[in-house]
Amino acid sequence: MSRIAARFAALKAEGRGALIPFLEAWDPDSATSMALLRGMPGAGADLIEIGCPFTDPMADGPTVQLASIRALKAGGAMTHTLAMVREFRREDNETPIILMGYLNPIDSYGVERFTIDAAAAGVDGLIVVDLPSEEADLLLPFASAHGLDVIRLVAPTTDDDRLPLVLNGSSGFVYYVSITGVTGTRTASSDELAAAIPRIRHVTDLPIAIGFGVRTPAQAAEAVRQGDAAVVASALLDTLAHSLDEHGRAQPNTVRLVLDQVRELAEAVRTARVTS
Repeated sequence: MSRIAARFAALKAEGRGALIPFLEAWDPDSATSMALLRGMPGAGADLIEIGCPFTDPMADGPTVQLASIRALKAGGAMTHTLAMVREFRREDNETPIILMGYLNPIDSYGVERFTIDAAAAGVDGLIVVDLPSEEADLLLPFASAHGLDVIRLVAPTTDDDRLPLVLNGSSGFVYYVSITGVTGTRTASSDELAAAIPRIRHVTDLPIAIGFGVRTPAQAAEAVRQGDAAVVASALLDTLAHSLDEHGRAQPNTVRLVLDQVRELAEAVRTARVTS
């Protein structure tokens, strides 16, 4: 059983949902992002999503775009992202790690070589935002051969006829993009989620994570009442960005502020179904 499947199975047995916080590799520098990665499990992260810096993150809103720019200016690259995961695995062999990014850096790295190196580093799953379902065979056979879950995105505009195609070959969990548009720009209502999630459950047994518009503890709690996990990205990146000095450098309280926010989100997620 993969780390992702094992973690969701354990959480299901506990009767609670998962918190999946996001960080951008090398944002704003290697040491700060590594400290955040190391600290997130203790702050309540059940799984962790790591963004791979890219020059054209077209599915992301301004907050994630700026994080990617900061990471690239710091020298972040795919090799460094994988090195972060390798370092993390020296201390933590349980927390699932998902890389989120775009096809171009993977293609430039070499798809087969990338999947080999990612698996060896300790990566568990991949979210490739701009990989169309019709071209999934560019990645899926290599990922499957090396034990990497390929996590597919489902949008509000994905109709019932297309859902089986989108989810074909997917594993780990389904990422429900809860809004139309880019990350961090608005939040789906509970009614919208209540209408969307059953449609997805009708065609898959995989856990469903809700993201792209989850910012507050209350919204994270609602996400796990409707689905199985809450993904929080822009809100954490905003906290990090606001903590930086005028030169864009981390300050002594940067890591603490972000991890404190993870703790607040985790508490809301852990108690969401108890208080619902």
